[in-house]
Amino acid sequence: MARRRRSAFTPPRTVRLRDDQGRTVRSGAAQEADAAPSADASSGAEEPARERLQKVLARAGFGSRRACETIIGQGRVSVDGETVLEQGVRIDPSRQVVHVDGRRLQLDDSRRTVALNKPRHVVSAMHDPEGRRDLTEFTERFPERLYHVGRLDYETEGLLLLTNDGELAHRLTHPSFDVEKTYVCRFDLTGAFPRGLLKTLREGVELEDGPARADRARLIAHDGREAVVEVTLHEGRNRIVRRMFASQGLELTALVRTRIGPVLLGELAPGETRELAAGELGTLMAEVGL
Repeated sequence: MARRRRSAFTPPRTVRLRDDQGRTVRSGAAQEADAAPSADASSGAEEPARERLQKVLARAGFGSRRACETIIGQGRVSVDGETVLEQGVRIDPSRQVVHVDGRRLQLDDSRRTVALNKPRHVVSAMHDPEGRRDLTEFTERFPERLYHVGRLDYETEGLLLLTNDGELAHRLTHPSFDVEKTYVCRFDLTGAFPRGLLKTLREGVELEDGPARADRARLIAHDGREAVVEVTLHEGRNRIVRRMFASQGLELTALVRTRIGPVLLGELAPGETRELAAGELGTLMAEVGL
C-alpha cells in the first residue's frame, strides 16, 4: 500500500479572522476570556491596610514604638473593646476603635475638631441674614468644612467647638450625655454680696420654660462695685445662664464660657483657634461614649 505523502503545510498557532473590510476580528474565545472575571476580582474588595498596633500608637503621640510596646504590655490598650496584651497585633486604623487608658484615639486623619474663642458680637452661625459677623471667618482657616457644636449668643464670648465629626457633634449637644459647661459671669453689684445667691443657683430657679439649676456655683471676686461668679451646668437651653441671673434681678455685663467637658479655653485669645490635642480629644470622646 502506498504511503501518504506528508503535507508541508503547518497550521498557524493563532487564527486571525478578518471582516469584509480587512479588519481583524477577535475570536469568540478571546472575547469570553476578556469578559471572564479574574481570580483577584472575583475574590471581592481588597484587604484593608493593617498596621502594627505599636506603630499606630507611636503615630498618635504615645512615644517610641518601644514605649508603646510597654503600654500594650501593661494592659492599657483596647481594640474594639478588647484589651490587647500581645505584641505585633495588626489593626485597621480606619475601621477599628482604639482606646488607651479609657480614652478614644481619633485615628481618622480626615476628622478635625477645633477650639475657638468666639469674640463678642459674632453670630454662632455660618451665615447671618442681617450681615453681622459670623463663624465663616474662623472656619475658612481650615481645609475641611467645619460646623459649630452648639451656640453662644451674640453678646457671649468664649469656648466654642468646631468640627466635621458629625457623631461627636451630635453627642455633645444631646442632653442625655450631660456634658458640663463652665461660665464666668460678671455683673454690677454695689454693697455686700447677696447672701444665698450661690445656694439659690445650685438649688434651682424657675424660668418660663421650666426649672434650671447650676451643678456648681462659686464667687470669684467682689470689690463692692461688681462681682464675678463662676457657674457650671450641663443644660444647653437658649441664654440659660443670663436668664438664671435675671431671675434674681441681676443683669450680666459679661459672660464667657471657659470649659466644655475636659476642653479648657485657657489662654486662647478672642478670635483665635487651636486644634484639640490627642489627649483632650480622646477624653472628650470617651465622655460621650465614643
